[in-house]
Amino acid sequence: MTVVPQRNYTFHLSAFLIGDRPAGFLLSWVAGFVDTSAFIILFGIFTAHVTGNIALAGSSFVSSDTETTITRLLMLPTFMLTVALTSLLARYARHKKWSVFAVLLTAEAIALTVFLVVGMSLSPALLLDVQEEYILPIGMSGVVAMAIQNALMKESHGVFKSYIPTTVMTGNTTQLTIDIVQFLSAKFSSAESAKKEAAEAWERMSRFIPVIVGFALGGLGAAFFVLVSESWWSLIFPLIIISVLAIAAYVEHARKSSIA
Repeated sequence: MTVVPQRNYTFHLSAFLIGDRPAGFLLSWVAGFVDTSAFIILFGIFTAHVTGNIALAGSSFVSSDTETTITRLLMLPTFMLTVALTSLLARYARHKKWSVFAVLLTAEAIALTVFLVVGMSLSPALLLDVQEEYILPIGMSGVVAMAIQNALMKESHGVFKSYIPTTVMTGNTTQLTIDIVQFLSAKFSSAESAKKEAAEAWERMSRFIPVIVGFALGGLGAAFFVLVSESWWSLIFPLIIISVLAIAAYVEHARKSSIA
């Protein structure tokens, strides 16, 4: 009788989850969810990127709203300091031969937990009395979590084929549009290089589309849950996703280490 060897599907699942497309989709979903949630509840604070906060700070400055201007400007040094510390953590993890992706995802999970706790603690007071003293700590804790995600996409060498931002969609949408033009142009071209150009464009599109769709769905999900519940409890969803990705990254790192 032939014995069929048992396969460990846990490792296959972990490899799938931290692959380019699934991880890109899930991370961008988290960013869209967190950014939209914070923007709604914090009356116009962006956590996933700093461009919007700088623009809003300029608007507040023109309106002579000093406190609001300072709150939004403080998001920039918070973001930069967190990215710097995340980069140092990644260097330390590489030195120790740990999984950089797993370590940084763990750091983001911790930051999201803090964001959730701070938001749950202060949002009731914020809804009763809109003051910058409540907005500032909630906003900063959210910026820390998203700054870690920004940095981990850059620092996780070997996990992703190429760097694709999961927190800001402007560049991704631009590249997707360029690739669509290249793909369609190649399809209607009779040149010898057309087939290769079409394949290259399609490969890039297949990686950018999940990221853009993930961010959009995350934003829609946040709008639904925040408007329905008017609570921060829904931030448990991004926390669960990041935690699952961290576990998958640890499992996959352990598998590769055992093989080596």
